[in-house]
Amino acid sequence: YFLDVAKRSHLYGKITAVVLNKSIALFKDTEYEFSINLAIRDIIEEEINNFIMKTLIENKNVAPRIIFEILESEGIENYDKVKDFIKQVKDLGCKIAIDDFGSGYSNFDHLMKLDVDYIKLDSCLIDNLADNYNAQIITKTIVNFAKELKLKTISEFVHSEEIFKKSKELGVDYSQGYYIGKPAQSIAI
Repeated sequence: YFLDVAKRSHLYGKITAVVLNKSIALFKDTEYEFSINLAIRDIIEEEINNFIMKTLIENKNVAPRIIFEILESEGIENYDKVKDFIKQVKDLGCKIAIDDFGSGYSNFDHLMKLDVDYIKLDSCLIDNLADNYNAQIITKTIVNFAKELKLKTISEFVHSEEIFKKSKELGVDYSQGYYIGKPAQSIAI
């Protein structure tokens, strides 16, 4: 609820910095991969971009386990800057996911222009996947497209065994959501 306010008040980058620092601190002594959402402004704005790069360089042992999720729903106006960011973080071992793919006006162009590793299928497709034929066809099409590009797919908001099984049946590589685990105050590591 507070993210839109944070964006308008120019505090969003500070939230990204806190999330990155806390995530690295939590996962540094584990073998787990973890994801951090990035807004396009986190990549474009020099101050937060520099902070991310500095933090990754200082934590080279953790960087290969970080997946940066770029929100697909946000427009990318400066592809060169985003491509440069992706190259830099991938050179440090990080992976890139396009988040919320399938929401709004999904842009297959992002997948062709950006060197991503994962496509995260949005809840608008997954929520009724078990009984919505159109959602199944669209999901299968995206999965087949992703496989041709050697990308992994992730179903978001998987909230039941039925949706988990249908995602698997359609060839989705990974699932996340309440069926897998609910958000908790702390993580059992």
